[in-house]
Amino acid sequence: MKTTPYFREKILQKRPYVNIELCVHTIQDPLKKETQPDGRIRYWAKIESLGNRHLRVVTLADGTIHNAFLDRNFKV
Repeated sequence: MKTTPYFREKILQKRPYVNIELCVHTIQDPLKKETQPDGRIRYWAKIESLGNRHLRVVTLADGTIHNAFLDRNFKV
């Protein structure tokens, strides 16, 4: 899966709980998917290994992973 330099250089270093496998899982089996006005796509998934918290993964329109973080405000 393709990733942006921002994701590789900033997100993976700043957020040690994020890895490519969790991001791919979130994209392939999301609880919710939403397209932003700028064409980016947001995906949410509940991750058991992170204490049943919700991970949000943001991809560019072409599917390249750009950002990922725990979304404390996500409501199912």
